[in-house]
Amino acid sequence: MLLPVNLTLGAVLAVLLAAAATVAAVAHLGRSRRIAVAGVRAAVQLAAVSLVIGLVVESLPLLLGFLFLMYAVAVRTAGRRVTPNGTWWWAALPIAAGVVPVVAALLLTGLVPVKGIALVPVTGILIGGALTATVLGGRRALDELAQRRGEVEAGLALGLPDRDARMEVAREPASDALLPGLDQTRTVGLVTLPGAFVGMLLGGASPVEAGAVQLFVLVALMAVQAVAVGVVLELVARGRLHGEGPAPAAAG
Repeated sequence: MLLPVNLTLGAVLAVLLAAAATVAAVAHLGRSRRIAVAGVRAAVQLAAVSLVIGLVVESLPLLLGFLFLMYAVAVRTAGRRVTPNGTWWWAALPIAAGVVPVVAALLLTGLVPVKGIALVPVTGILIGGALTATVLGGRRALDELAQRRGEVEAGLALGLPDRDARMEVAREPASDALLPGLDQTRTVGLVTLPGAFVGMLLGGASPVEAGAVQLFVLVALMAVQAVAVGVVLELVARGRLHGEGPAPAAAG
């Protein structure tokens, strides 16, 4: 076992969480309380999920319900991170567009069995990647459109459709959301040994098997994130997903 589950582990985690919150407070980063709350929430949620997974792996209806719950939480989290207004629910589209085809392909090819013990972690990783890409891509696109509004208006004055004028400004900033995944893939094995690789080794797999699983995860994540960023960018450019204030005119 990599980490013994005992009081010592709990004490170390508490000290690390307190240190993170304290540093954020001293540096005036404005996130100290959120760091503390996030750490406590993570502990509670992981404890609950550990119990729930033991139940859902034996029942297909419960498994599907649990996967949908993961998706719904991701949509809510991503949407509210991107915008505080009522258009947040559009985040459901980029997350689904990225995750569903990849998971379907994995199931149809037999690479991932329809079993909770395999499907839950794989789908969770992909949903998490789509969530991150949607948030980063959507926020960067909206921030850039707000700051460079004059360039959008100049494009409209030149005869560009609404969607194209916004796309010219937002495309490159939104694509920055792909950089974390790209950097992780390019440096895997050289800078870090990601969780899937380490987990497989601890589970008794050979280094070759662990490497194959990790490569699969990284490539699948890049596919999911590329789709998610492309879709959220399109939604922003068409005015479906927008920031505070009145919605821009939607392009057809």
